[in-house]
Amino acid sequence: MIKRIWSVTYHVSDLKKSIDFYEKTLGLNKKYEYSTYAGFECGGVEIGLSPKKEGKTIGETLVVDFLVDNIDEACRTLKKKGVIFVKDLHEEPWGGRHATFIDPDGHFLEVLQVSWEKYFNSATKGFKKT
Repeated sequence: MIKRIWSVTYHVSDLKKSIDFYEKTLGLNKKYEYSTYAGFECGGVEIGLSPKKEGKTIGETLVVDFLVDNIDEACRTLKKKGVIFVKDLHEEPWGGRHATFIDPDGHFLEVLQVSWEKYFNSATKGFKKT
């Protein structure tokens, strides 16, 4: 069912400051930047940065995305195994369909299926060269 880790997203207090750190200090290649998200290439796994929302708990400040081929089947299988979803399956304009669930300690995990055509079109339009 799970193919690999797609991304690890950190919810940060200052998006611009964090972008500078990951790009300039760590030397990661920025794939794209939006007002609400920046993605960096890191050995085949995307490191994502997103502004932290007020009131988020520690378990919600880091999200690991697992790439799957069939999101509907993955969600059905996980639900049958007793997995608790905290955000139902939904579609994003950049081509992702994902659902968020929690592990036994309350850490947030997601299953993700990507429409690659939408993803590449969105990434090309959203990239800001610095």
